[in-house]
Parts: sequence; structure tokens; C-alpha cells
Amino acid sequence: MLMADDTNRTARFDIPRQKETAMTEVIAGAVDTHDLEPAIQQLLDRKSARIESNVTYQPLTAVEVTAKLRDFFATEAPNRTVNDVERIGGGASKEQFMFTLHDTTGVEKYILRMDPIQTAAETDRQREFEVLNAYSPHVPAPRADWVDHDGSRFGQPAAIMNFLSGVTKPSEKPSGPKVTGLGTSFPAGLRDDIGPEFVSVLARIHNVDWSACSLPSFAAPLAGTTQAALWQINWMSRVWRDDHVQSSALAAVTERWLRLNLPTCDAVVMVHGDYRTGNFLFNEEERRITAILDWEFAHLGDFHEDLGWMVQDLYATRQDGRDLVCGLMERDELIASYEAASGRTVNRRTLRWYEIYCAYKCYAITLATSIKAARDGSNHQDVLLSWLAPAGYRFSTALSSMISEELKS
Repeated sequence: MLMADDTNRTARFDIPRQKETAMTEVIAGAVDTHDLEPAIQQLLDRKSARIESNVTYQPLTAVEVTAKLRDFFATEAPNRTVNDVERIGGGASKEQFMFTLHDTTGVEKYILRMDPIQTAAETDRQREFEVLNAYSPHVPAPRADWVDHDGSRFGQPAAIMNFLSGVTKPSEKPSGPKVTGLGTSFPAGLRDDIGPEFVSVLARIHNVDWSACSLPSFAAPLAGTTQAALWQINWMSRVWRDDHVQSSALAAVTERWLRLNLPTCDAVVMVHGDYRTGNFLFNEEERRITAILDWEFAHLGDFHEDLGWMVQDLYATRQDGRDLVCGLMERDELIASYEAASGRTVNRRTLRWYEIYCAYKCYAITLATSIKAARDGSNHQDVLLSWLAPAGYRFSTALSSMISEELKS
């Protein structure tokens, strides 16, 4: 059983004797803790250099964004006029603005997504641009039309995508907090229609032949090895080390368990990385999904990772005496539905690894990166990021329970 010592911040736990040698190898460095997808390594290095500048972020006004957009389109699309710029809510990581482009053929709505100095999720606008353009022809998703990958035009990296209509939660008897996706519930009839489609779209994402797509910023882990899992734990452990504001025995123990139990990835797919309620839009009247949003964590890896993210407790609800993943369907129903839609077989042990990994990832996002960004005044949503911190303790409770169970087995 895990016990944290607050005095010396060490952890004491029972671990099977046969695993001691493996753990010693991890601690000694026999497992490569620096093997990362190259673009992610560069992303995190850029973040570290940027944060060292100690600049407080000043959120942009709609007037300032209007000027930047008009300067941008004066060269990118001089026949189009920018109007109706307004900040929109949602998103704990990116500044988002809606605007319209007018030309002789009509009017179209767009969304501008810009990086603050620090964010709840440090990601790359160029990668988001590439994956949206590769996958929007195959699944309902925004089309990315322009990107400022280095921030030379907007001051911070930015991407511009077309606006798609829909809602993130039902208007009928709305429930749950205002932060989209957390505790959202659906009326029974609506979830019966939306749930299967939600799973079916995920299966389509995983079944697209990514090797036939233009994804120059993406690298693939080696199939038939543990590299897919290793890249992920190396990514998030680097995030934890860079961003944590307080040491955590639980984080250390979880990281070690994950390194000791890396699963093999038999087939590499495009992983969405944040596939859950709150990150899709739907039409209530037609009862259909209109867009899958927030592709910023997308990467090539193991399909089990998206499932492990979906089953996190924070996105679940309890309705009609049932525990519903993302407020839509029970866990076993989700797995069966995914297997039927994708033609893949879910390995329960691999899913367990990714369930633990995703809780660790959420733990790092809420109790490290979000708190640091809010503390440093480097984000436009410092109040929301501070509010997210208590959610981290739900993940710590889940991690303590899951790791304790694994160490006993």
C-alpha cells in the first residue's frame, strides 16, 4: 500500500521481489528516459527557453487581435476583409477568437487559436494544422487554413481554422460544471444516438492510413516495440520535472511503475490525445456529431491511449444507476462498441497501462503545468487554471488506488 512521507517526500511500498532488479535498472538509467519524438523534444526545449524570459503575459483585446488579423490577411488573402472579432470562451490552454472573413462570394466564420506564454497543455500549432488537414476529410473536424507556427505574425504561435456549428452539452436539463466535459450528462435518448457515433468516429480516426497523409512534423514509434509507450511517459515525466511546484512521491512511484510495465504497440495509429465529452460538437435536433475538436495532443502511437483517456473518472457520470464513460456508455459497452467499429481487439492489460498513464498525464497537467502557469501570470486563464488544481487530487486518488492494486498483483 502506498504511503507518502511528507517530511522527506519519499514513498514506501511493497513491491514483488522479482521486480526489484527491473526497478534498479530504471533508476540506474538502463531504460532510456530521454527517448522522445523529435518534435516533442523541440517543443519542450522551446517552452523552457521561453519561460526563462520571465515575461508576464498580457491577454490581447479584440481590438488588438483585429489589427493583427487585418495585417495578416493583407498579405495572405488581400481580397478578404476581417470583421466581427470577438473572444470566445472555452479552452484552458489557448486564447481563442471568432471572426468573419468577407469577400465577393460571401461570409465565412473562422476561429483563431493562439498560444499564451505558458499553458495547461504545451503543444505545437504546426502539428495541429497538419493533423486537422489530414483528418478533416475523413472525420467531422475543423479545416485548418492558415498557421503562424513560430509566432512571427501574431506574436505567439497561432492557427486559423473554419468555424463549425454545434454544442458541447445538451440544453435539455443541463447538468455538470461549466467547464466543458467535466461531469456532463446526456438525456437517455440523446446518448443512445451520440454514444455509438462518438465511438465510431474514434475508430475511423484510428483506421485512417496515416502513412498516406502529409504529416511532416510527426514521427512514428516502432511497431512491435514498447517505444510508443516509452515516448509518452518520457513526454509527461519531462513535463512534470519542468513544471511541478511541489514534489510528489506519488508522481515518482507512478512513473517508475509505468516504466517497469511498458506495453508493446502492435500497430501504430493516429492518437487524438484528448478524445472525450467536451471536445466534440453535436447538433441536438439531428442528434449527430458535427466536429471533433482539440487535436493539439495528437500523435502517432497506440490506440489504447485514447480509450485510457476516455475512461478517466473526471469525465464520467453516474446516471440511472450506471457509471457512464464520458456520460455516454458503460465501460464494457464502450470496449465492445469500439472493437466492433474498429475491427481491433482491446488488450485489457495494455488498456490498464494507458488508463494509469492518462491519470498521470492529467495529474501533471492539473497539479504541475496549470498551477505553474497561473502562479507565473503567464496565461489568460489564471483563475480557471487555479480552479483546475483540486481536480488533480481526483487523479491522485485514482493513481494511488490503481498503483496499489497493481503492486499487489
